[in-house]
Amino acid sequence: MTFITRFAPSPTGPLHLGHAYSAIIAHDMARREGGKFYVRIEDLDQSRSKMKWENQIFDDLDWLGLSWDGPVVRQSEQLDRYKNILIRFQKELGLFECNCSRRDIKNALNAPHEGEKLLGPDGVIYPGTCRENTFSSQSKFENVLRMHIKSDKNGLFSFRELGPRKGEISFSLKEFFKTVGDVVLWRKGYPAYHLACVVDDAEQKITHIVRGLDLFEATKIHTILNSRLGFKKPLYYHHRLICDENGRRLAKRHDAKSIYKYRQEGLKASDVRALIGF
Repeated sequence: MTFITRFAPSPTGPLHLGHAYSAIIAHDMARREGGKFYVRIEDLDQSRSKMKWENQIFDDLDWLGLSWDGPVVRQSEQLDRYKNILIRFQKELGLFECNCSRRDIKNALNAPHEGEKLLGPDGVIYPGTCRENTFSSQSKFENVLRMHIKSDKNGLFSFRELGPRKGEISFSLKEFFKTVGDVVLWRKGYPAYHLACVVDDAEQKITHIVRGLDLFEATKIHTILNSRLGFKKPLYYHHRLICDENGRRLAKRHDAKSIYKYRQEGLKASDVRALIGF
């Protein structure tokens, strides 16, 4: 089996030290195993994605000494693929159309039961208001589509973690809907991150997914999607997060930690590697 991994940034701002850390781990693992390292541009939200950021991503990766294999995949060019997946697997995914606004959902959750969790890896846990709506294959994909799996043969799912929380991570369907809820798979006009990510990883035959611990819980969503879509499960490596001096996870708004800024200040790629612990 060929070792295949990827780095999949969104072109909505500059890459920072956290991105560099993730890309270097994935790249070096692939090269060490004689495998492949792909770059994928997750540009589904066209209102925020900019070509200048995409070009800077390539420049930053090249400056870091990272090379990638094959053509770069852009999610914005794959919309029909995601639509066809939803049409083909609508029953397996328990798809339904959701007409709720954020305010509707918030109002429905105004009086939660004591101890009930309100936030999951997909945001606010949906109360199921539109669950009886049907999804038609003739849909123009103008509404939000959510997933609700009513049953599974054994109700248990698992994924293999190679990172700090190493081991087989198992969870039940009952636990999933209590802590995650009805996941959005299609937004108004484009697929949600979870669907696009899983479909693209399967299409590119990714065997090892390297990403931050902030996406650890989201892997439950991806595990269920892989199961229902009949995709082979990849292995996961969720690495530690790179934080600022106040312990906050780096975000694209933290320009002071951007790779471009370090380049402009005259640092070398080896200096950046040292900053993040390589």
